[in-house]
Amino acid sequence: MSIFTIGYEGLNIDNFLALLRSGCVETVVDIRELPLSRKRGFSKNGLRDMLNAHGFAYRHMSELGCPKPIRDQYRQDGDWQRYKKDFKRYLSLKNDVIADLSEMAGSSNCALLCFEANYRMCHRSMVADAVHLAYGIEVAHLQAGTVKTATTANRPEALA
Repeated sequence: MSIFTIGYEGLNIDNFLALLRSGCVETVVDIRELPLSRKRGFSKNGLRDMLNAHGFAYRHMSELGCPKPIRDQYRQDGDWQRYKKDFKRYLSLKNDVIADLSEMAGSSNCALLCFEANYRMCHRSMVADAVHLAYGIEVAHLQAGTVKTATTANRPEALA
């Protein structure tokens, strides 16, 4: 059992769909707090409709998005270590939502969706790590041209 992550930065809809197919993804779990995008086709309703039309399920889990105060602080100071610490503290209060996500991942190939292309600089990697730590579900990151497999066992930065 594994859970995927995907960022749509730099991808058009066709590349995005191809990447989902490459991981045999069935359900896209949007973990943006506010699923809005300036990029055409990636806001909640349009994205959901497009995914459904191509055979993918869509679920929005706003509780796993990064809260605005943490995002605002990061925009101000650019301190990634503080961002990680603050988001992990927030995430530690979301055990029930992590359990729901893990249950979903147990019955459907899920991909956690956010914007950033680089999973190492996105909260989705921390959500995936929380699922891995709590339930042993392996993590794979879908990226254009490749699929990166990573777990907390071989990603020491996940524990930092």
